[in-house]
Amino acid sequence: MPTENTSDWLRRFTPLSGSSATLVCFPHAGGAASSFVPLSRALAPEVEVVAVQYPGRQDRRQDPPAESIEELADAVFGALGPELPRDCAFFGHSMGAVVAFEVARRYERRPDTAGPVRLFASARRAPSLRRDDRVHLRGDAGIIAELRRLSGTDQALLADEELMAMLLPALRADYRAIETYRLAPQDARIGCPITVLVGDADPVATIEDATAWRAHSTSDVDVRVLPGGHFYLDGQSDAVAREIRGALTPFPAGPGRA
Repeated sequence: MPTENTSDWLRRFTPLSGSSATLVCFPHAGGAASSFVPLSRALAPEVEVVAVQYPGRQDRRQDPPAESIEELADAVFGALGPELPRDCAFFGHSMGAVVAFEVARRYERRPDTAGPVRLFASARRAPSLRRDDRVHLRGDAGIIAELRRLSGTDQALLADEELMAMLLPALRADYRAIETYRLAPQDARIGCPITVLVGDADPVATIEDATAWRAHSTSDVDVRVLPGGHFYLDGQSDAVAREIRGALTPFPAGPGRA
């Protein structure tokens, strides 16, 4: 894995030397790597954050967005490479939790590679839970209304028609990717433990939805409830960092890490 932004896909905002662990972070639909800057600072110096930058946004705005979760997971797997750093974990928020899960599955399909030691699935129902979500089929105003409902986007930004015109293509593509995603097989599991984090007032990922992740690991699955809605992470980086440090200490030995 590159030490700086030598890959289109990976960003380090708080480069560290001698950190105990690495956390690869996967953004939500419409989100960018920079959304993890506060968490990166909160976890330093024990844990180094490597944030994934999806195509179609910020400095990758000219790159076409991914058509599916599978395409996105394949590309991230290729960017991370076959050798993850020792004691590397994944953290995915909302759509990012499913992308992280699928990347972890790709590592497990290759017996010669060591996958993540833990998956943190944040603000997302279990991959096997299907809903007939159709946000990607709405007009621009309908997508903006959904963003307002989730309270994860600055209201001034939502009111800026020129800026939203630039953001909406990638946002719509992300919604299409996650809303058309179907887990195959339905009982797919990964071997590493999962920590599920969910806000107690999340309108789209309930505590029951979060608990259903227990069907997707052959190891332990721990559900942690924090105050807040779908974007409970905003303003609570220190609390989330404590949860991450607690789950990664002592660091478990995954395949090839003994």
